[in-house]
Amino acid sequence: MSPTESVVALGRRVLELEAREIRQAASRLDESFARAVELLHRTGGRVIVSGIGKSGLIARKLAATLTSTGTPASYLHPVDSLHGDLGIVGAGDVAIVISKSGESDELVGLLGALQRMGVPVIAITGRQDSFLRRMSSVALDADVEEEACPHDLAPTTSTTVALALGDALAMALLEVNGFGREDFAVLHPGGTLNRKVLLRVRDVMLPPDGQVAESASLRDVVIALARQRGMALVAEGGRLAGVFTAGDLTRLAERNADLMAADWHSEVTRTPKVTGPDDFAVTAVAIMEQHGILVLPVVEDGGRLVGVVHLHDLMKAGAV
Repeated sequence: MSPTESVVALGRRVLELEAREIRQAASRLDESFARAVELLHRTGGRVIVSGIGKSGLIARKLAATLTSTGTPASYLHPVDSLHGDLGIVGAGDVAIVISKSGESDELVGLLGALQRMGVPVIAITGRQDSFLRRMSSVALDADVEEEACPHDLAPTTSTTVALALGDALAMALLEVNGFGREDFAVLHPGGTLNRKVLLRVRDVMLPPDGQVAESASLRDVVIALARQRGMALVAEGGRLAGVFTAGDLTRLAERNADLMAADWHSEVTRTPKVTGPDDFAVTAVAIMEQHGILVLPVVEDGGRLVGVVHLHDLMKAGAV
């Protein structure tokens, strides 16, 4: 094995080991997970997330994820909690405490204080017989067979499993709380993320200028194709009756030596993919990607043609 292949093999081993441990953690999920989500759902206060060392970094990330998905959460350092920071804990709060061993000395004081305050604790720990487990209301099993560290010392696999369990809690809670796209956008008002979430088709669509009637000549259809950038909209009485694309024109030309005398109606797609003006722009993008198309007619009220939307314009608007 070459040096390059050896290094790649080392990296692959870590990823495969951590993936295996996450799968095992998933297989162990039981009613304790449901109780933890219910406890978080019913809290009238905020979620206090704590941990020490590398587990503390995972706790900080979980607090950020919860906050960004509609559940107010704060990170509390176990040591600082004993020197005044315990003041952020209030009535109705719930705590999530992360620790591989569940026996860290720094957690003892915090857990005792939380118990005296009547704050329920959700433990994410690798040891179900630990002090943390005994002091918790609910415990999630984050046990791992070994760390990805070749010396089985540096927290790697254990922190990955704790991170994944925290994400599972946050995403299940998001669903239970009914936290949707628009709620997400309210908490993320800046950047492309907000545009992707809030942008509607009506914000990007163009007027349906490339309309032709069933009685139109092929010359008129070609003009409409150019005007609408690759799609002629066949409409009767303001309602969409089909579409004729540049690809349809190519296929018609391949089969007919005298193109202008050919019947273009044979290539019209009578049930084209469409979108609505109030649909999310990302939904229109998904339709285009799934079916390999670049333009969608925009209809409402059972087929009334109100516009067209192009993938290029969706990309410029930040929906992709």
